[in-house]
Amino acid sequence: MAKIKGGVTAPNGFLAAGIHAGIKPAPMLDLALIVSTHPGIMAGTLTQNRIVAPPVILCQRQLKKHMGQAVLVNSGNANALTGAQGMADALEMRKLAATALRLPVGSMFVGSTGVIGRPLPMPAIREAVPPLIRLLGRSGHKPAAQAIMTTDTKSKEVAVQAEIGGRLVTVGGMAKGSGMIHPDMATMLAYLTTDAAIAPQALQVALTRTVNDTFNCISVDGDTSTNDTVLCLANGRAGNPAIQAGTPQWETFYDLLYEACMALSLQICRDAEGATKIVEIIVRGTRTNREAKTIAQTIATSLLVKTAVFGEDPNWGRIAAAAGRASVTFNPSRLSLQFNATRVVDHGQAVGGRAASQAQRIMRKKQYVMTLSVGNHPGHARLWMTDLSYDYVKINASYTT
Repeated sequence: MAKIKGGVTAPNGFLAAGIHAGIKPAPMLDLALIVSTHPGIMAGTLTQNRIVAPPVILCQRQLKKHMGQAVLVNSGNANALTGAQGMADALEMRKLAATALRLPVGSMFVGSTGVIGRPLPMPAIREAVPPLIRLLGRSGHKPAAQAIMTTDTKSKEVAVQAEIGGRLVTVGGMAKGSGMIHPDMATMLAYLTTDAAIAPQALQVALTRTVNDTFNCISVDGDTSTNDTVLCLANGRAGNPAIQAGTPQWETFYDLLYEACMALSLQICRDAEGATKIVEIIVRGTRTNREAKTIAQTIATSLLVKTAVFGEDPNWGRIAAAAGRASVTFNPSRLSLQFNATRVVDHGQAVGGRAASQAQRIMRKKQYVMTLSVGNHPGHARLWMTDLSYDYVKINASYTT
């Protein structure tokens, strides 16, 4: 497996573009388009929030047919909680782009991200679609990745390759996400492209498993959104024999997709609003993996833990207390905790002052591992969290003003 340049246009047969349409202040890019030169199949995972934006509803409907060829995405406006007009606008966005590209309407997907509750400025989008299409090209991956950003400080792209079935298969991707990030279809937009030939169900299974292992394992602030979407479009241009689920070729493709999504997930963590640290949380010894993930999520969303991480304070009692309120049964006398290789708690008791001093030195690093063990059962989970800094409050205290 090799990492390459090119983002969503790295796989064969993909073009992209980004433009300033006028949704955000000039000259910020705010409308992105990804197009496959050939029809393909689409897989996706979507928000679990009960409030669902019209673009997500359209995705839900279209994914049932597993077909796709293009995606149009705007930033600066979520088109969520916008009533019947919001659905009409999402449908118009889809039709505008499909008609201009001469594609079936059902093969065009749309997405939106930004402020909730405001109508889309459709006159600006109508005017921007034709020049956006004229900008399509292999070099368009960079402006496309920039055009989906909201509070992000940098665009997020990836491209990886591996040989499958005697052919070189590529997966490309771009994502946005900085705040409102928490496992449950992680709050962000992510768009993946691949030239792999793969059966529709095999692609959906691979994407669902990958999202659960990557995007659903990062947490910035405990909030999820109305617009969460991950889509993966496969056009088969690599020429490999069609990949079927459960085969060695599928496992190789899953590894490729996982590598791309994990890279994007960590880019989101590094760009999290106000974040100064990334902590990998590992929980072991629970009866089930679900129990381990519940503990990890409780620790990752604890404000006391997150602020201690920001302050580089090895106050392990906060971590133990968070684990103890996670509604998972375990024996406190079996609890152990370590930062990287330094154990600070053993069998439910502090190891001593020297260990605490070493833990504090570790916490000064920008990235480290926190491992919690609560028993000898096989359950385990891994999750990445960020700290909570003064800047997070500054950014979100005046998001719309």
